[in-house]
Amino acid sequence: MTPVPTSVLPPSRAALLEALQDPAPWDVVVIGGGATGLGTAVDAAARGYRTLLIEADDFAKGTSSKATKLVHGGVRYLAQGNISLVREALHERGLLNRNAPHLVWPLGFVVPAYGLLDQPFYGVGLKMYDMLAGRLNLAPSRWLSRAETLAQAATVAPSVGGRTLRGGVLYYDGQFDDARLAVALMRTLFDLGGTAVNYVRATGLTRDERGAVGGVLVQDALGGGQYAVRARCVVNATGVWVDSVRRMDDAQAQTMVAPSQGVHLTLPRDFLPGDKAILIPKTDDGRVLFVVPWNGRTIVGTTDTPRDDLPLDPPALPAEVDFILSTATRYLSRKPTRADVTSVWAGLRPLVKATGEAATKTLSREHTIVVSRGGLVTVTGGKWTTYRRMAQDVIDTAIQRQLLPQAHCRTADLPLHGAPAPGAPAAAPQGTPDSYYGTDLPALRALPGHERVLVPASGLTEAHVRFAARHELARSAEDVLARRNRALFLDSEAAIRAAPEVARILAEELDLDADWQRATLASFEHNAAHYRLA
Repeated sequence: MTPVPTSVLPPSRAALLEALQDPAPWDVVVIGGGATGLGTAVDAAARGYRTLLIEADDFAKGTSSKATKLVHGGVRYLAQGNISLVREALHERGLLNRNAPHLVWPLGFVVPAYGLLDQPFYGVGLKMYDMLAGRLNLAPSRWLSRAETLAQAATVAPSVGGRTLRGGVLYYDGQFDDARLAVALMRTLFDLGGTAVNYVRATGLTRDERGAVGGVLVQDALGGGQYAVRARCVVNATGVWVDSVRRMDDAQAQTMVAPSQGVHLTLPRDFLPGDKAILIPKTDDGRVLFVVPWNGRTIVGTTDTPRDDLPLDPPALPAEVDFILSTATRYLSRKPTRADVTSVWAGLRPLVKATGEAATKTLSREHTIVVSRGGLVTVTGGKWTTYRRMAQDVIDTAIQRQLLPQAHCRTADLPLHGAPAPGAPAAAPQGTPDSYYGTDLPALRALPGHERVLVPASGLTEAHVRFAARHELARSAEDVLARRNRALFLDSEAAIRAAPEVARILAEELDLDADWQRATLASFEHNAAHYRLA
């Protein structure tokens, strides 16, 4: 395994903005601070390229903080016969569990069987799932009797639509915290000598003497300063927003992404007691329903709704909430209602358009890489599980197109920031608020306020807020309450109540005034409204 890089504390905001004024060209500039952009920047820096990542808002603000919190091979793709996609995803799942054990851990899934052929069908398929994972498999699947199924998932419905529960299958995938993984990737980039700046927006592209893309025009979203950043290779990794950046290079570029909205609901823990998740592989409309324990709560999702617009923080549609609740009501013995929902969130998936196909469920979830005539490298599609492979493919493509000199990928064996040494005990129990910090936990616990809890639902303390400001480039109340800590996703009302104190602590850490506190609170309360179920 590649040695863990030396931990580097991110520079101050002033120092980061000063780096944007450096006249020397960067080898790689990545636009977009989600899963793919962060992964690409880490891959580039690990190969030795001088690398800069810019993000218009906060890291993982968009789709990348709104996943189902699963690192998975894709059981549904196995049923579709897409063996190569499943094998690749399972391999990446295993690498991620090995390289970031403080962020990714095995989670058992119970697949209930109500039909006569359900258990053998799912059981055989999931044994193939195990085989495709090979030596990186997390744990073997096995058949469950009816009694075992109810013991492993106590709230699974004993009958559905007149069909009695016959048994089930238990298999394993990975669970993670998406926004915390994004933060770890950002820290890994600094550890490798790279630079990441949030709240810096790309406003245009520049050309070199040959007429090729030679850099990015950027604007500081917080202070308003503008900079021209030179680059040998520019990567557009902005998810569902890639087409807007592509049109900075070519105004006539055709649309390549069809956004699809996925919605999740958060429920109290007693809707799924125990440590196993439930997977319903085929609901009435052909979708998959996940019921997953996460951070002391239960999350249920997801939907697949086409959208024509691209809001950064989209609200859940009433019909989506109703679909999830009604479907969960059928498959759970404890029936959730709207009054039980403590948070709701929606994210936009960047599905690559397939000519002549209108339904989002038929569009490709595999990643696509396009290099324009001007040399802009665009990547979109894919999922969190395969972010590392997507990043490798992006930089390999840039090398093949002679935008970068030859250098080998090093991320397959690269521990992410905070990863403990192989064989070392975990710093805190997996899935607890402190476990995500890994080897940073002593530094966190040394800060003032470690015992002062601000949001019991998410374990947020005063020390977490201070750590987010000093070590994790948090610049707003939402950065802390939504992504450095997951309070907003777990209990939106509790997060809103804690926001004034979070803003006060941040202002103290960042040396900002009362006007800033009022502004960050107003912004947070506006966005938090989307997480409350009216």
